[in-house]
Amino acid sequence: MINLKGCGLGLRSNFLLEVSKSEFQPDWWEVTPENWMHMPKIYEKAFEEAVFSRPTVAHGLSLSIGSIEKLNKKFVKQMKEFLDRYNIEFYSEHLSFSSLDGRQSYELLPIPMTKKMVNLVSDKVKEVEDIIQRKLILENATYYYVPYAEMAEVDFINEVMEKSKAKMLLDVNNVFVNSVNHTFKAKKFIDNLDKSVIAYMHIAGHYFDKDSNIRIDSHGMPICSGVWKLLEHTLKQIDAPVMIERDNNIPPLNELEIEYKNMQSIVKRVRDA
Repeated sequence: MINLKGCGLGLRSNFLLEVSKSEFQPDWWEVTPENWMHMPKIYEKAFEEAVFSRPTVAHGLSLSIGSIEKLNKKFVKQMKEFLDRYNIEFYSEHLSFSSLDGRQSYELLPIPMTKKMVNLVSDKVKEVEDIIQRKLILENATYYYVPYAEMAEVDFINEVMEKSKAKMLLDVNNVFVNSVNHTFKAKKFIDNLDKSVIAYMHIAGHYFDKDSNIRIDSHGMPICSGVWKLLEHTLKQIDAPVMIERDNNIPPLNELEIEYKNMQSIVKRVRDA
């Protein structure tokens, strides 16, 4: 379904101007459309050079697929224009909601894990796909509170994917964070996931908040040993491309290259085993 190979990296404005001067290039890029739709002119040429030189996927933040409100078709049409302009075939979003009363909260908020929500999300997936003329890929999100649940998270995700026929972006870090915060077994979650729907995977960093005694999905820290180990367990079952997602406290490109090469070595070791 998705023609990606090897390992990817999230393209960020913090190091965009370094890319053309660097000998390091990932196998593919992931971009956040909302951050580039109205980019300053200083970035435009470098952005186009990067995304046209490597396979690129788009990972959005504002679709709000789990909202009970009507789909924002104007926004989805703008998204299609962006995808078309940069020849991006694959568009992923979060299995969550972010809009309230027509306004963006700029947060990825948890949705009830119910049959009703499975149906609502599935209907919206079809609406989105009709507009963008592409398949939609949905990511498992972190959550710190469950508003209501009729089923376990992994069962909910499997049902959404089966009914909607969407593909899945598996965020291994999010599985790890949720497993600690909600006391379930991360490896068992991976074991029970429908492997056939995985399009690609994320890994990222998080931190432990001592005041609240929970893990916070910050995407602003180096990847911890627990996430690396869970990635290795996952790769033994899922043959899908994987990338590093870093959104905060973004280091220079040469520092990200170190984590990237560690990811590459883990992928190679598992694939060659």
